[in-house]
Amino acid sequence: MTYEWSDDSGAIDWDELSTLYRIAPLGEKQPDALATVFGNSMFACFAYDDGVLVAAGRGLADGLDCAYIADVAVHPDHQGRGLGQSVIRRLVERARGHKKIILYANPGTEGFYARLGFVPLPEEALGPGLSAIRDMIAAKGIDIVPRLFMRRPVSARVLRTR
Repeated sequence: MTYEWSDDSGAIDWDELSTLYRIAPLGEKQPDALATVFGNSMFACFAYDDGVLVAAGRGLADGLDCAYIADVAVHPDHQGRGLGQSVIRRLVERARGHKKIILYANPGTEGFYARLGFVPLPEEALGPGLSAIRDMIAAKGIDIVPRLFMRRPVSARVLRTR
């Protein structure tokens, strides 16, 4: 299947993106909140199938040291086709040049991210910044299940599958 790709968050229908996150399922994310977080992100990517938004992801970055991949969602009808891998690869490419690339993953997805060069960060490697983020998320009840941080070493190659 061929997807149409865009990096332009200015052309996004925020209601459509909110629906994608709900059915992916990544929870309820209000359209105005999505407009804010994508607007404040350094990069994003969106995939369309025949004009319908079927995948999205974004990256926060400081331009040199650290990039953080967030909010990667794929429509259930398009999961298992390599689309999620394509989103991650595009975001990793956009983060090229950063010393580290981090993401916050759902338990059970370690194998998926390992195929893309990511490794789990052990608790002792989180440091005060990531520990504070994890604790804040837990205190606010944002996550239903505790997630884990994963890191992609800069020397890791993104494996080509499909």
